[in-house]
Amino acid sequence: MPRSNQQLHTHREPVKTRPAATVLLLRDAATEDNGERNADTVLEVLMTRRSPNASFLPGAYVFPGGGIDAQDASPESHAQTDHRATQSAQRVTEAVAGIRETFEELGILLARHEGDGRFADAADIAAIDRKQPFVAQCAALGLRLVADDMHLLAHWTADRTAPKRFSVPFLVRRMPEGQEPVADESEQFEPVWVRPADALAQHKEGTFFMIFPTIRTLDFLTKFQTVQALIDVITKDEEPLWNCCPRSGLVKGRETRFMDHEHAFGELAMVTPDGQILHPLDWQSERAVPLLKNVQRLTAPNPGVMTGPGTNSYLVGDPSTGYIAIDPGPADAEHLERLWRAAGGDIRQIVCTHSHPDHSPGAKPLQEMVTQYGKPKPPVLGLASKPTSRVDSQFAPDRELADGERLQLRGPSPDGEVTHTLKAIHTPGHAANHVCLLLEEDNLLFSGDHILNGSTTVVSPPDGNMDDYLDSLNKLDAACAEFAVEFIAPAHGYVIEKAREAIAKLKAHRLAREAKVLKAMQQLPSGDLDDWVKIAYDDVPERMWPVALRSLQAHVDRIRNMEPGN
Repeated sequence: MPRSNQQLHTHREPVKTRPAATVLLLRDAATEDNGERNADTVLEVLMTRRSPNASFLPGAYVFPGGGIDAQDASPESHAQTDHRATQSAQRVTEAVAGIRETFEELGILLARHEGDGRFADAADIAAIDRKQPFVAQCAALGLRLVADDMHLLAHWTADRTAPKRFSVPFLVRRMPEGQEPVADESEQFEPVWVRPADALAQHKEGTFFMIFPTIRTLDFLTKFQTVQALIDVITKDEEPLWNCCPRSGLVKGRETRFMDHEHAFGELAMVTPDGQILHPLDWQSERAVPLLKNVQRLTAPNPGVMTGPGTNSYLVGDPSTGYIAIDPGPADAEHLERLWRAAGGDIRQIVCTHSHPDHSPGAKPLQEMVTQYGKPKPPVLGLASKPTSRVDSQFAPDRELADGERLQLRGPSPDGEVTHTLKAIHTPGHAANHVCLLLEEDNLLFSGDHILNGSTTVVSPPDGNMDDYLDSLNKLDAACAEFAVEFIAPAHGYVIEKAREAIAKLKAHRLAREAKVLKAMQQLPSGDLDDWVKIAYDDVPERMWPVALRSLQAHVDRIRNMEPGN
């Protein structure tokens, strides 16, 4: 993690979470066409409206559920519950709580008779008092709770800034036949069966208020036509499909939440680790965005298909040490002036991760700008272009960086303490002269184009090489392990979290793509790149195939080099 003294915001300890459980009751409902029932069915989910006077989420439409109490975890409750051998004690406790809350709130009894396995009916429901101990009453009636056919879909933890926080597994079960929901008219009102897409549409119209986890869960349910289709997906193991504590940032000044698979999540984890809603996420090129006290990002005004929101230029340092500029970007006078101003004119070194035209052309003009205003000439550092580089990618640094070389900023005197250290790591693959930089004191990797957020980089022969690219990923993984790197600052896109996991996923993606390339080559042995791209990149929009052809060539070269005799 970055040093605490480099964090932008004073830490605030989030409220501790309380365990709870929620149950999604589902059914297959017949569809209608002009009032006539069709043979097709559509998945519906049972929801209910919370009391407008509730202290927590008043008026929100929710799935039934609530807090886990001590009795839910008791041996007596577990002994009265049918469950799978693979369900842990914690999973059984969650199921018991969900079953109890579903009965207390909606009068739905998820239980069966011990003797004949007959499911609970209206007479059983009428015999149980919702306000008295639930499991004991079930035992007296010879009813066993049914956790064995309840399955875990997801686990949500409330935002770190919430004043009341629950940690909630979302359990799924088919609605038992012959029962009807009856709200308690105290905590819950108006139970309603609704198609997920309809609930989302009504929420958008402002007539069906829901919170973020409910919305995202319903959005996931829209992918399934039947209950069984969903159950088939979530019964593979006892782990949730996702486990998320959302993070919030500011988009156009408004609070916006993100799940952990979304591009902005990692940046929020680094900049506001305690969840405070302070960090702006809008892409703009007018001003530098502070990420840490010693790291700023200024995005060049060159958005596009290949550059995403634009090329990220970074400044590492502070007013007492001066700054190192990473990837000054294209020779855009306004961008370079903004970069110079963000550093207070005190740029000590300029580093280019590689020679591509959206990264290095601004280096010399920025150097001249610094000198023009009376500061010492900062050296331009990096690796020189190789003979294989494109005509528009020619770059000659003032000095080449050695692999493992450290660039240091001291403050405030020349012999003062080293405050910021960037370690150079040679990473050929995307380009033959690519280099990444690791900010050692803050465990932060600047990955250039080798690792991107939201896309995979192009490996374009002859300057790009797939063997080199994969080897460099391994090299970066080793560096991340050595320095406990958690975050990656890419040249395009937001900061990425879980650095080693991101690298592993990227490598797995590349190897999976290579398997598809090999399959295409075997399927069409006399084909060419234009034939193979249709098979190997069938999951990529056709408009991107001209770009995909470059990485396809790199995979083909690697496959052929691995053939016997090569």
